[in-house]
Amino acid sequence: MGKQPSTKKHMSFVLMIIFLVCSVSLFFAGKGPSIKFEKDAIDFGKVKQGKMLTYVFKFKNEGDATLSIKRVRTSCGCTAVVLKNKEVSPGKTGEIKVTFNTKGYSNKVSKYIYVDSNDPGHPSKKLTVSAQIEVPPQPRIALDRYSQDLGLFLAEEEIRTKTKIKNIGELELEVSCSHKDAAFYSGGKKVSFPLKIRAGKETEVEVRIPPRKRKGMMREYILMKSNDPRRPTLSFYLSGYVISKEQLKDLFAKYKDILD
Repeated sequence: MGKQPSTKKHMSFVLMIIFLVCSVSLFFAGKGPSIKFEKDAIDFGKVKQGKMLTYVFKFKNEGDATLSIKRVRTSCGCTAVVLKNKEVSPGKTGEIKVTFNTKGYSNKVSKYIYVDSNDPGHPSKKLTVSAQIEVPPQPRIALDRYSQDLGLFLAEEEIRTKTKIKNIGELELEVSCSHKDAAFYSGGKKVSFPLKIRAGKETEVEVRIPPRKRKGMMREYILMKSNDPRRPTLSFYLSGYVISKEQLKDLFAKYKDILD
């Protein structure tokens, strides 16, 4: 019973130490650089596709030590940033200019910018640029298939294959096909380019390539250029394996029991 006052004094001393430590921690917690943006997001609302959107994010160093911007990153290459000040003194302001190229985008789009600094409380801040991108009427190209494996075929054979070119846009599509050796037909008649396809329609194009003298693996690309602003160039890929009549005879002799 006689030791209780001593125990109480000891507890009081411990509590006082804890209080002092917490007070000192709170005191120093507000020290150092502190980045504060006026806005961390901007929505441009409805904009036309292809427009360049620019906004300047302003920030202030609300701390009591120099703020250092270590790095500014973007979520994609369509967004460019320019940092005005890498070092910002206490109480001073800085700017980050952001430019977003909306070409090729549609509907609601958001892009992000990440700002890394020596702010101990917020070492990385995320900024957001967004817009509702409106796409004007335009032609849009699509193929029913973008590649075809022709399998085995003879070196003496003409290569023939077909693909359907579709216009899934709102304006007339103009398409030109090219290959160093190929001829192009539609409805049995040789095609005169540019091929014009109305909105919502499709045209089947037959590709004819002269016999390949070189045996073995074959890879060919049909290049298609159009007035589709999103996909002005695309390829139709053909592959296969070229063999001679002698090789075909050897294969037939080898596997004739299986084929019977």
